[in-house]
Amino acid sequence: MTDNSSIRDDYLAWVGGSDAPEKSALNLGFMALTDSAPLIVAATQGFTQPYGLTLNLKRQASWATLRDKLLSGELDAAQMLYGQVYGIHLGLGSTATDMAILMGLCQNGQAINLSEPLKQAGVTSAEALAAHVRQAGAKLTFAQTFPTGTHAMWLYYWLAAQGIHPLDDVNTVVVPPSQMVPHLKAGRIDGFCAGGPWGGLAVEERQGFTLATSQMIWADHPEKVLGCTREFVLQYPNTARALTMAVLEASRFIDANEENKRSTAQLISGSDYVDASLSAILPRFLGHYEDGLGYAWRDAHPLRFFADGEVTMPWLSDGIWFMTQFRRWGLLRDDPDYLGIARRIHQLGLYRQAAEALGISVPNQPMRSSTLLDGSTWDGSDPVGYARSFALHARSRRAAAIAL
Repeated sequence: MTDNSSIRDDYLAWVGGSDAPEKSALNLGFMALTDSAPLIVAATQGFTQPYGLTLNLKRQASWATLRDKLLSGELDAAQMLYGQVYGIHLGLGSTATDMAILMGLCQNGQAINLSEPLKQAGVTSAEALAAHVRQAGAKLTFAQTFPTGTHAMWLYYWLAAQGIHPLDDVNTVVVPPSQMVPHLKAGRIDGFCAGGPWGGLAVEERQGFTLATSQMIWADHPEKVLGCTREFVLQYPNTARALTMAVLEASRFIDANEENKRSTAQLISGSDYVDASLSAILPRFLGHYEDGLGYAWRDAHPLRFFADGEVTMPWLSDGIWFMTQFRRWGLLRDDPDYLGIARRIHQLGLYRQAAEALGISVPNQPMRSSTLLDGSTWDGSDPVGYARSFALHARSRRAAAIAL
């Protein structure tokens, strides 16, 4: 399926000499998720050989397992949740370890799903959910995939935008992505936020429905990244650059046309990778959605992997945003050095070298501006003020308790 025209014709300069990778065989961690596609394509479709690399793909059972194996050195690099990288670096839930983001892997494509019993009860809109939560009775339980991960932050942000306090009004639990649908089916959870194909599979198996997509929260939001420890980059700089280049080429290949997307979806559906039916993967991979409530649409902001380098650029403002949410929800007790930490984690110099060598434009400024569903604008310029600007946050629960 590889388009060989995308591969550099001067690759020997990267295989030998001073630019040769210091480590040629890498163990690369990934999760059974649709957006692991760039790593799977890079490893299996000839994109690494020109750079003298071999990637051994290692599927992981949970984000916590992936983290532990990366920190122990069993994995060299991995598909990672944006917020997970920052959480590890800041020592939230694990020993603080200097981390590195080599590039972005994808934007968009996650979903918040509710259960079939809620559907039968008429809880099929954000307003109905808010009303249901306010009623007396047992709290609903929602699952996300990792405490500092993207799905926790999308779920919290979306609930708060509906007037539902994610720390007080509902219960949240951590469930590996591939176990979301079984948990929903067993009645252990009332809803979840996770990446594909699990939201689509819940709809396909009539175990639930999609109430919101992550791109409804933030169009073209940051999601997964190619991450590793900072020590790996310092010890193997040529390897890190070569790995980035190979995955960049794979990302560009996937997004080049619909045929490439279809063949990629077929590839990743295999039992060694996502291990899910093509029917659950392909539609949302192409941006075609059905919500399980009778509504179908072509999404204006589908899962994407390249977009002329907009996806792969490791924007500092993207990383800083996750720290503002950690501060908002009490994971950080004080404001960190937002910009300083982001500059340390994001390997902008290495990314620029890799991208420019492949003819991929790199923005002059590492910040971007976005407007989220509640109307707030995020551009990275005032993280302290932004983190304190929300009506619902961890501090608001203490204020409510004092008022009582």
